[in-house]
Amino acid sequence: MNAATLDLRGEARARAFVSGYPAALFPSAIGTWHARMVNEHGSSAVFEALACQLAGAGFPPELADTCRGFADEERHHGILCGAVVEALGGTATASVPERPEFPLHRDAPPRAAALRNVIHICCMSETVAVALIGAERLEMPPGPLLDLLTRIYADEVGHARFGWRLLEQVAPELSSAERQAIERYLPVAFRHLVEHEHAHLPAHDAPPDGEQLGLCSGLKARVLLDDTIEEVIRPGLRRFFDC
Repeated sequence: MNAATLDLRGEARARAFVSGYPAALFPSAIGTWHARMVNEHGSSAVFEALACQLAGAGFPPELADTCRGFADEERHHGILCGAVVEALGGTATASVPERPEFPLHRDAPPRAAALRNVIHICCMSETVAVALIGAERLEMPPGPLLDLLTRIYADEVGHARFGWRLLEQVAPELSSAERQAIERYLPVAFRHLVEHEHAHLPAHDAPPDGEQLGLCSGLKARVLLDDTIEEVIRPGLRRFFDC
């Protein structure tokens, strides 16, 4: 699989602002924020593809425009995370493998295929992001990093709400075939969500005082992931589908 180079150094260095934190935490923090940089910036391509799919499935044009705005936000999140990397002594570059092909779900009717991705991206992944980032914010002391994380958090809330609100509007009018196509997909989506999050959450606690630099406990985060799925996502989807 081919790899591309992500280079955010110029934009990130213009925003470098982090100082006054324990140097012993820097290596772990650089790794954490570097991974966030790659993940956040990479999410822009997902929203660009979702915008195209929504437009092709006949949804109102403003929905595609909203998703393109989300893509811009994710690119900006990547730059902000890269600024933290640079400020801590790291480098805001990465070799990024080619992304898997965006799933078009050709086994489903076009509108159901698009909603499958809305559910997975917004109602699942972005809702989990809201929970995890929200928990980090509660532990982080006041300062520039908390302000940065709050900016990202606010955008992720918007991304999640987009999905849930779209379901509220569209789900009641789905045909039987569309509804069944979505319900067939939900077990796959839940499994993929857990696998993806576990691959990115460390299987250990953060170092002492790591919350200062946004270093979360992977063990606690995995518990929060499970709670978010069972107490928020699954009940939310059950309002519309059997799952």
